[in-house]
Amino acid sequence: MKKYLLLLALLPLAALSVHAQKLAEKQVPAAAVATFKKAHPTAKGVKWEKEDANYEAGYEQGDKELSVVITPTGTLLETETELAVSQLPAPVRTALTTQYKGYKVTEAAKIVTATGTTIYEAEVSRAGKKRDVLFNADGTEVKK
Repeated sequence: MKKYLLLLALLPLAALSVHAQKLAEKQVPAAAVATFKKAHPTAKGVKWEKEDANYEAGYEQGDKELSVVITPTGTLLETETELAVSQLPAPVRTALTTQYKGYKVTEAAKIVTATGTTIYEAEVSRAGKKRDVLFNADGTEVKK
């Protein structure tokens, strides 16, 4: 049952990347900006995007790229942290090499939802076509 609830929660988030629109901070609802600034007061170079009904703030921290997705009313939905592909859990790396044989893994990230659930995202490409795939830590793919 938990997997189905997680899947239902992730479906809208997965669709978000399709409709991203860059915004200036002044175009973002004050509640979303306030939530971001409270959680990340030292973040610099923040870039905002509108993704369907929500807002994504992307920024760098040290040598890592991070982003958070926040609702217009200021509810934090997820935090995404860039990872080196080698930092993905071993079961996820194994799943990628077996299920996506012939694909190149070009990016990886750790996503933590507001409920504390952690999933891993890998961008895979083959023949110039890219797509994101999601996995639980045990290597099971989360279908979009």
